[in-house]
Amino acid sequence: MTTPRFDELIHPSTRLSLVSLLAAADWADFSFIRDQLGLSDSALSKQLSTLEQAGYVAVDRTIRRRVRARLTSDGRVAFLGHVAALQAIVATANAPSTGSAGDRSRN
Repeated sequence: MTTPRFDELIHPSTRLSLVSLLAAADWADFSFIRDQLGLSDSALSKQLSTLEQAGYVAVDRTIRRRVRARLTSDGRVAFLGHVAALQAIVATANAPSTGSAGDRSRN
């Protein structure tokens, strides 16, 4: 079972989309990620660098200037924990009201 843990680094929409994409693949080519997310080369490079510095993503740069990325095991744990935290938030929002202090019905 994954422990819910909200992760501020992963949460911004671009990084969350990037990590989600990488979670579904062993390795993904830079151009594939860029095209799937609709990012410029520089924007994707910046996001990959941020995630790589955190240890969430590994980036492989080959001699032929091919760049590919994958989610590290730490990145996968962080991503799954973040998803679990978001699911817990949604579950709380969808829970039936018990009429407690949060009940703000108007007459």
